[in-house]
Amino acid sequence: MRRRDSHDGQGRGGAEDQDGRRGGRGQAGVRQASRRETGGETGVMTPLPVFLFPSELVFYSEQRSSHRRVLTLYNPYSFRISFKMLCTAPSLYRVVEAEGSVRPKSCVDLVVRHLDVSPRNWGRRDRFRMEIRGGGQVGGREIWAELRGGGEDEEEEEERRRKKQEGVGEEKRTRRQQRVLSPLLVPTYARLQLPTCTVLMLPHHNDSSSVVPHCLHVSTNQKLACAYTLGLLTMMFLR
Repeated sequence: MRRRDSHDGQGRGGAEDQDGRRGGRGQAGVRQASRRETGGETGVMTPLPVFLFPSELVFYSEQRSSHRRVLTLYNPYSFRISFKMLCTAPSLYRVVEAEGSVRPKSCVDLVVRHLDVSPRNWGRRDRFRMEIRGGGQVGGREIWAELRGGGEDEEEEEERRRKKQEGVGEEKRTRRQQRVLSPLLVPTYARLQLPTCTVLMLPHHNDSSSVVPHCLHVSTNQKLACAYTLGLLTMMFLR
């Protein structure tokens, strides 16, 4: 009986030890699997950058061609990604193929249509969110959509008019500055032009009949350089 009890005890202890070791291995396997699923030892999934163009959608109520915009999702990675487009106002927009996948090094176009361009929605801004998943990682990006009254051509014309007015204002400021500085620049130009005019009036170095000392005679190249400098100074003064 004692021998059987001792044997039974050893059997139970060995079984318990084996179960403990198996349980430890099982827990370690679960931890490793969870780490592989999350993509790292810290348990935090690495964010995946989203390449979505353009960065904003603008619709114009009076321009029918602008009621339909195209978003391009690019996949620069070496693995396939799946995507899903979400919106804060799904009743106002319709996205063709809002869910799908993109092959590596490829892109896909998503057509976004505005369904209600009435004046009550003018100036309204809604938010779209693109969520992607691939390679054991996830990513997301948000873009804004806005409905504006009028047409795109009118806005461009207004922008051109504004830039033109800014250009006219800048030109007026430049002219005022020139009028203020011109009295100060006249003596400076005169001092710069005097030496060039003097050199041009000196005799040529081949002229032997001149009463001017030979050391003050100048060459043809010197006269040409002074004439060129005098022309530049005159143009600057006139401007």
